[in-house]
Amino acid sequence: MQSSRLRAAFFLEERVLFKATFLLVLSALIWLGLALNLRAETCCASFYGYESGRITASGERFRPGGLTAAHRTLPFGARLLVSANRRSVTVRVNDRGPFIRGRCLDLSQGAASALGLARAGVGVVRITRRG
Repeated sequence: MQSSRLRAAFFLEERVLFKATFLLVLSALIWLGLALNLRAETCCASFYGYESGRITASGERFRPGGLTAAHRTLPFGARLLVSANRRSVTVRVNDRGPFIRGRCLDLSQGAASALGLARAGVGVVRITRRG
């Protein structure tokens, strides 16, 4: 009788330990995903391209035809997959902005043309961080 109770207690302890470990690993993976910003974001983006030759916030010269973007908080050099109008393009963050409420991304003229946003000037895009 004593040994069956002892086995039941160990079994219960193993189940509790397994559940606790599982929840800890799951919460760490969720936190890591949020910290790395792996989720896609949908927002309004505009483009800028008439400031050719000026120095960006990262220190490089702005090229309107390049596939670059400005973001308020992402680190310089971060690569983003930007999708709109059934088209996608990978851009690199090299500037800060946009400074207009309601917009999350400023695309270079080259990136906006590749996405089909150059005519309208503003459009809804889906952003996924690539690295």
